Amino acid sequence: MIKNKCRIKKDDKVKVLAGKDKGKIGKILKVDRKKSRVLVENINMIKRHVKPNAQNRQGGIVESEAPLHWSNIMLMCNKCMTPVRTKMQRLENGKNMRMCRKCKEIIDA
Repeated sequence: MIKNKCRIKKDDKVKVLAGKDKGKIGKILKVDRKKSRVLVENINMIKRHVKPNAQNRQGGIVESEAPLHWSNIMLMCNKCMTPVRTKMQRLENGKNMRMCRKCKEIIDA
């Protein structure tokens, strides 16, 4: 079984690197590690035609986010405000935290 090295978590700020929303910044809503996909707030919006049903009495066209592959996004550092690669750093208390490779700032969700 292949283990995904996805260091992206829910509520992280990310920048889109590829696709129709390239360059946009959003917040992670959901991470699907089995399919290697993430759901980003207001990114990759799609329109669905929905019939009237119990939940949606009127029906019509509903807009929602579609998942992106996690390789098409990059984590944003809060200090240097750029998309960065991360590395895992062990702290004094024994916990592993993500660290920005550019400015050496610890990234917390």
